[in-house]
Amino acid sequence: MKKIIEKAWENRSLLKEKDIINTIREVIKQLDNGEIRIAEKVNENWIVNEWIKKAVVLYFPIQKMETIEFGPLEFHDKIPLKRDFASKEIRVVPHAIARYGSFINKGVILMPSYVNIGAYVDSGTMVDTWATVGSCAQIGRDVHLSGGVGIGGVLEPLQASPVIVEDNAFIGSRCIIVEGVRIGKEAVLGANVVLTASTKIINVSGEKSEELKGFVPPRSVVIPGTFNKKFKAGNYQVPCALIIGQRKESTDKKTSLNNALRDYNVSV
Repeated sequence: MKKIIEKAWENRSLLKEKDIINTIREVIKQLDNGEIRIAEKVNENWIVNEWIKKAVVLYFPIQKMETIEFGPLEFHDKIPLKRDFASKEIRVVPHAIARYGSFINKGVILMPSYVNIGAYVDSGTMVDTWATVGSCAQIGRDVHLSGGVGIGGVLEPLQASPVIVEDNAFIGSRCIIVEGVRIGKEAVLGANVVLTASTKIINVSGEKSEELKGFVPPRSVVIPGTFNKKFKAGNYQVPCALIIGQRKESTDKKTSLNNALRDYNVSV
């Protein structure tokens, strides 16, 4: 499939050929079933399968606009919605929407929320009210995406990495995570933390501060902060994220979460 997708990517006129169309649709079907992933962890490193991202991009031009009706609701789009949640053991609360081509594992709870094509949401995760999981984002097991969380999507440029939230992470209300930022296992983000590829993530839990970008280490407890930056017009406070401590590895995940919130007064 990879060779066929790469061939079609280089020559878009091939998108009219039946075998090309069938291959693209097979890739999307396997994405939908969780048989393949746009990004996967190999020897502790995350690898992006760019050819699968290409297949998702190529899926749009081969699809026709259609009217989709669910009771009184009407949509007009190229991508169908996921179906058969009961057989997949997924709890879906109205008005949660997940697009075909996203994978949602059993035990996931979707409150009124949105999951885009290419995303992967693993078992036991809660996608809370008005949270969004963007295209190709990778969400681990037993993650909690609190109300209003925005997980950014990425299809192009192809070399861009998707947002990754690893197992047992807790993402507080109204957090925004975009541009391929990776959240390590069991990390806790307090409300309103905004992380982009260029956002300074400053570890202030030790005697000396340490600056990171694009990655929150495992078990970190993070809150929004600011730092002073000089501009021509004067000095101003610029947003950043502050690592103020760690969850305890030795305790139960939920107990550890509660302790983290209590110990560091992190609002969620």
